Amino acid sequence: MTKAQSDGKSPKNTPNQTAEGLAQAARAASQKGPPPVHLWHPEFCGDLDMRIARDGTWFYLGTPIGRHELVKLFSSIIRKDGEDYFLVTPVEKVGIQVEDAPFVAQDFEVSGEGREQVLTFTTHVGDVTVAGPDAPIRVVRDDVTGEPSPYVLVRANLEALIDRKSFYRLIDLGCHEPHDGAQWFGLWSGGKFFPVIPSHELEV
Repeated sequence: MTKAQSDGKSPKNTPNQTAEGLAQAARAASQKGPPPVHLWHPEFCGDLDMRIARDGTWFYLGTPIGRHELVKLFSSIIRKDGEDYFLVTPVEKVGIQVEDAPFVAQDFEVSGEGREQVLTFTTHVGDVTVAGPDAPIRVVRDDVTGEPSPYVLVRANLEALIDRKSFYRLIDLGCHEPHDGAQWFGLWSGGKFFPVIPSHELEV
């Protein structure tokens, strides 16, 4: 879990005012296409009581945000600076909590086979990303349980956690290839091989 670090200044607005203002600013910014959050450098206004759970559910003041349109709106202005996540508009920047990744990849389409294979993922908020050199897939394994957590880059340095059903489907598309001097089981997409697990660990 990450949480934006306070700079010692009190937020300029109450949480309610900030959330409403963020929504209004996001609507205005998205009228001409995806908001260019990487170009905005407003003053940090404090942390907002907003959290993205591991399953992609957004919470505000401890309550799930039920309006998908609002979640999609907020997701369009999220940015990761260092290890912290923020919602950013041209005039303000507020910290939020993200339990794992800000997005969840709920489905994917596959075209081609072998090294010509292309995997196109869709997130729970409608983002589409094609895995490849500019949008890598990575798999992190729990040190204790060995349970894998697969991710794909969506935009900038924001990743989507690939949900379990999609990961099981991906495994059916995997193959064994040399990687870093060893044999690995992994996935091809966009002309690049993404290692998942050493081949010897799959041997019975």
